[in-house]
Amino acid sequence: MSEFANTQPLSVLVIDDDNNLRSSICLNLEAAGFSTASLTSPKEALDKLEKENFDIVLCDLRMPDMDGLSFIKKCREQKVSAAIVLMTAFGSHDLALEALRAGAYDYISKPFEIEELVFTLRKIQEKENLKAENAALKSAINQRYNFSNIVARSEQMKEIFETIKRLASFNTTVLIVGESGTGKELLARAIHHNSPRRGKPFVAINCGAIPEHLMESELFGHKQGAFTDASRDKPGLFEEASEGTIFLDEIGEMPLHLQVKLLRALQEQKIRRIGDERLIDIDVRVIAATLRNLEKDVQEGRFRDDLFYRLNVVSIKIPPLRERPDDIQVLAEHFMKKHNKKLGLSIKAIEPAAMKCLLNYHWKGNVRELENCIERAMVLSESDSITVDSLPPQILKAASERGNYLPEPLSDDNLSIKQRTRALEIDLILRALKKTGGNRTHAAKVLEISHRALLYKLKEYGLSDVEKG
Repeated sequence: MSEFANTQPLSVLVIDDDNNLRSSICLNLEAAGFSTASLTSPKEALDKLEKENFDIVLCDLRMPDMDGLSFIKKCREQKVSAAIVLMTAFGSHDLALEALRAGAYDYISKPFEIEELVFTLRKIQEKENLKAENAALKSAINQRYNFSNIVARSEQMKEIFETIKRLASFNTTVLIVGESGTGKELLARAIHHNSPRRGKPFVAINCGAIPEHLMESELFGHKQGAFTDASRDKPGLFEEASEGTIFLDEIGEMPLHLQVKLLRALQEQKIRRIGDERLIDIDVRVIAATLRNLEKDVQEGRFRDDLFYRLNVVSIKIPPLRERPDDIQVLAEHFMKKHNKKLGLSIKAIEPAAMKCLLNYHWKGNVRELENCIERAMVLSESDSITVDSLPPQILKAASERGNYLPEPLSDDNLSIKQRTRALEIDLILRALKKTGGNRTHAAKVLEISHRALLYKLKEYGLSDVEKG
């Protein structure tokens, strides 16, 4: 079926050997907003359909040179993409079923009102538009989680992608280890969307965000009456993820008594709802993630060793952003483009001095912190570029401490006294504090301003977290 374009009229090829009826149908369909062409012979129509595309073919069932059912079969052989609607004065339930089995999209019985025909064609249009939207959405999702489109330039991340490409098609349990903000869930979704399970659910649960007394019910479900608030049967997330993937984020936060039940589920591929005696078969791939050192937790008795080894079939460690500086620039530029679209902005570049500051920052919050920083800078920027002036103060402070922050050189592109004064004052304050070891009283003297004025400026510029002398 061809994709219907909302901005163009639906094209219909009408085939009927009754000249009057054919002309009447075309006139009425054009009046209703369709574009039409017409022929008297299915054989002529097959030739035309080899050269031209139509959204819908409206064909009479009984004609001299070829009946409608034979015409449908020939169309399928030619891989005609149009939806075929049959018109018949000899309609019966059996004949309609035969036509649909042969590949007809729908049928309409003669005599019919033109409103009935238009309604039938509009239904086809709406259904195909919905299919096209769903296909576009799936394509966008697959594109988003395609490894070749995950933004990274560093060798460390390229090696991770290669590892995942090799294991994605298997049912192997994966443990992803990395600091908060490194993109563990994004990587888990990429594994799922590049696996044979891609058309099935991806269910994510943060084990550290659910109260302990609710976690068992969330994971495995419960029967009505199993406890005070169990007013109905409730399937758990393992059942919701049937034939798909369940992502257990912060697995290290799972209490010990539930670790036993999770281990049994992984080993036996069966679960039991709370209050139920019946075992339920499951077919779920498990991907777990943690920022904790699970090996240390095992040694200290906080995590079961048998569960750790069951989860740790393949372990992927995502390095923090500070250990892969090659990714900072490409990620920053990616987020700039993303938020231009999201926020309706037109920021064109990141100034070299601003990029230098980004490259010299520690990024404790990793990729998540970098994205938030870029979005903030874009919103606060008073030009079409991200400048030093629009960066958060903590980034300027870090760059100054490393001796890498300098105010941007004057240029005709930015002659704002307000922005230049702010940037210069931040730079001078940071230099003075560095020189005096963080002693604000001495720094105020170096700057030749009062201590109260310095405190005010520290607060105004968001530098109050600088160590007090």
